[in-house]
Amino acid sequence: MGKHNEIGQKGEQAAAEFLEQKGYRILHRNWRYRRTELDIVAMSTRTMVFVEVKTRSDYTFSVPETAVDSKKQHRITQAAIAYMTESRHEGAIRFDILSVVLRGDNFYIDHYEDAFFFGL
Repeated sequence: MGKHNEIGQKGEQAAAEFLEQKGYRILHRNWRYRRTELDIVAMSTRTMVFVEVKTRSDYTFSVPETAVDSKKQHRITQAAIAYMTESRHEGAIRFDILSVVLRGDNFYIDHYEDAFFFGL
C-alpha cells in the first residue's frame, strides 16, 4: 500500500473517532456507488451527514479541504442520493468536510459543517 493510502486511512480513522466524540453515530465508512466513495455516513441527531475526509501530511501544496471541488461535490451528491434511496432516508441531510493534517503522531482536524449543497 502506498504511503498516501496509509495516511488517508489514518486520517479517516481519526475523523471517525472525532465525529463519535462529538456524538455522531457512524452508519457507514467507505460506502461505494459506482466510482464514488462516501468516506463517512453518519447521523447527528436526526440529520444524515455525508462526510468527505481529506487528509494531508502537511500544508505544502494547499489545505486539504480545497480538494473538494465542484466535480467532487457533484459525485458525492449523486452517491448520497443513491445512499438515501437504498436506506429510505427521507429526513434532513448535510454535507460536511473534515480536513485532517497529520504531523508526526498528531492529527489536526478542521470540521466544516454544511460545507456544500449541490443539486438536490
